[in-house]
Amino acid sequence: MKIPLAAVESTIKQYYGLDVRAQPLNGYEEQNFLILTDTEEKYIFKAADLSFNINLLRAQTAVLQHLSCTPLKHNFPACLSGINGESIIKIEIAGQTFFIRLLTFLEGDFWVDQQPKTQAMYESLGHLLGLMDRQLEGLYFDALDRSYVWDNNTAQNAEKKLHFIKDPEKRRIADYFLLQFQTEVLPHLSELRQAVIHGDANDYNVLVRDGKVSGVIDFGDLIWSSLINNTAIACTYAMLNTTDPITAAAGIIRGYHAVYPYTELEMDLLYYLIAARLCISVTQSAEQSALNSDNKHHFLTENYAWTLLDQLLRINPLYAANAFRAACGMETIIPLQSNHESLIAQRKQHIGANLSISYTHPLKIEKGALQYLYDDLGKTYIDCVNNVSHVGHCHPRLVRAMQHQIATLNTNTRYLNDAIVAYAEKLLAKLPPTLSVCYFVNSGSEANDLAIRMARNYTGHHDIIVLDHAYHGTSTLAIEMSPYKFDGKGGSGPRDYIHKAISPNLYRGPYRKDDPKAGQKYAHDVKLIIEKLNSSGRKPAAFICETLLGVGGQIPLPDRYLKDVYQFVRQSGGVCIADEVQVGFGRVGETFWGFELQEVQPDIVVMGKPIGNGHPLAAVAVTAEIARSFDNGMEYFNTFGGNPVSMITGSTVLKIIDEENLQQHALTTGTHFLEELKKLMGKYPIIGDVRGHGLFIGIELVKDRHSQRPAVPEINYIVEEMKERGFLLSTDGPLHNVIKIKPPMVFSKQNADDLVRVLDEVLSKTEIISE
Repeated sequence: MKIPLAAVESTIKQYYGLDVRAQPLNGYEEQNFLILTDTEEKYIFKAADLSFNINLLRAQTAVLQHLSCTPLKHNFPACLSGINGESIIKIEIAGQTFFIRLLTFLEGDFWVDQQPKTQAMYESLGHLLGLMDRQLEGLYFDALDRSYVWDNNTAQNAEKKLHFIKDPEKRRIADYFLLQFQTEVLPHLSELRQAVIHGDANDYNVLVRDGKVSGVIDFGDLIWSSLINNTAIACTYAMLNTTDPITAAAGIIRGYHAVYPYTELEMDLLYYLIAARLCISVTQSAEQSALNSDNKHHFLTENYAWTLLDQLLRINPLYAANAFRAACGMETIIPLQSNHESLIAQRKQHIGANLSISYTHPLKIEKGALQYLYDDLGKTYIDCVNNVSHVGHCHPRLVRAMQHQIATLNTNTRYLNDAIVAYAEKLLAKLPPTLSVCYFVNSGSEANDLAIRMARNYTGHHDIIVLDHAYHGTSTLAIEMSPYKFDGKGGSGPRDYIHKAISPNLYRGPYRKDDPKAGQKYAHDVKLIIEKLNSSGRKPAAFICETLLGVGGQIPLPDRYLKDVYQFVRQSGGVCIADEVQVGFGRVGETFWGFELQEVQPDIVVMGKPIGNGHPLAAVAVTAEIARSFDNGMEYFNTFGGNPVSMITGSTVLKIIDEENLQQHALTTGTHFLEELKKLMGKYPIIGDVRGHGLFIGIELVKDRHSQRPAVPEINYIVEEMKERGFLLSTDGPLHNVIKIKPPMVFSKQNADDLVRVLDEVLSKTEIISE
């Protein structure tokens, strides 16, 4: 029941001997009232019903009494004794029992209302919290050693409430940080100092006077927890709605450390503890929203909390820890300059020299977070090119699924296991019904190798038709059918059973965008190859091509191309193979597979790269007829292909794509991205073409649009400059003048806008250089 104001006033008169006026205040668990005497003295009246733990009230009161006997007595409320000498009084109002307390009132303005916030304010907050924690050192109360939803030490429990968050991007980010808490904090929890902490130095519990923090109120969240959590919680709220949250937190840390020194471990874990508090907060808000709560207190900081989580995701944890250590005067953990020379030397000594490293100044990547990569120098990069990490680096649901399975079983396919059949059914459900049998392998190269082996076995023929500039992997056979390799440096040219068709390039090829029959004309070249084979008594075993060309220059196939090609190949008895290794699994947005853009059904589909989000997994899907032909008496066995960990990995990737609507996200984000890039094309002549579907995009750079001479070395300058500004891109195409953009599918519209803005800046300088 809500206590009537008259009852509050009469109760205070009866038990404290004061004539007062009462005004209601917001409260979370207890009922709170502002009390005014005739002489305008102020107090806070608090009433808790029997559902409240009386031992917890006693502990809170004892802490307030302890602080009131220290030099900090003016910085915290004091609990007054009643006429009977008790500080907690049990009473009855209208037949209901309450425990009441009367606290002194602290003057000051709420932290949330202070604008702008100065470094002096942040440091004064840290200073006061440090002094408070020093005074509370050594105190212990059984009632405070409790299970409490807001205790940072048990932040992993918030995982159970993630389902209340309906926005998949937000849910993914919160889940990621909870995974980081479990990975980075939990193993060290027993090493952290434990103490009685205030536990809720939020915007409305911190008071400011004359530009400095003057007090902290509301001890309702007192708990026995890791001491550093008091700082983590204070930093969390102080960082809200700031453009530079790390600097804000550093001010608090500096002030605190000056009076109550931190340990290095505490500084190294603080970033994750701040994120953990935010995750507790947003999951609590989401749960209350699902319960249709009308209590504004549940949602006060929700929007700011999500913004801060996004800011933290963009901040390298190493950078944060280094800044926090620096604020304490501790040894920093980021060197002033890169020191990769010894690592590079070791690599040259022990790793094959033709295993290349990206960029003039190579990056040492230490950690991945969805669409972000963190290096060893504290920098954060937006990964714009790693299509292998399809659902994002270290996607939390995938990590947990893989961890669980590898802790349960990993063996080969000679034993019965549900996982391989379950995954095969899920994967085949995404493909045309004619493709009904799966073979699981470990890489796209291996998958393409197997696909050709099956095609040759099924047709009895040996010749393969490929596209010029194509790339299909690193096995011996895959190299043999990859003009990108055999026509390049170190290559030995085509074998007599490999036949190159013209790459259907609408920007550089003989048939361009303005030709409505370009696709049919390019397809005719395949027909000519087949006719030439037939004239010598040979037939093709297979035609294989990527359904959008990757190393060929990020090229979408022209309309009707595959329709006509597949018709020609099948008429000659060949098999049609769709290489979806780079483009499958929803990346193109409009469809799940690239071949669906061409409205065709392949005989064999090869999958890799994104299928396992970086785990070594690939697959070949074939018709039942081809599968029967392949079962010719020779056993097919793959030591690792189809193992339970890989199958759970693949199943979970599919589930994430569907449940997070990543295909639609690729369409929406990619369409916007392409539109913005085409605006840059209208501004800079160096951009000859912008093309792609969804989040498979190519930007072709030329010295001039008339001659179409490749803009090399300009493109290398651009890629390096973008890297320096935090965007990882790469070059591709037979002329090495195409910027390829194939980011993780969680790449956001904001990421796209940021990339376009920075690319605009870089191109403006490139135009000057190229002139």
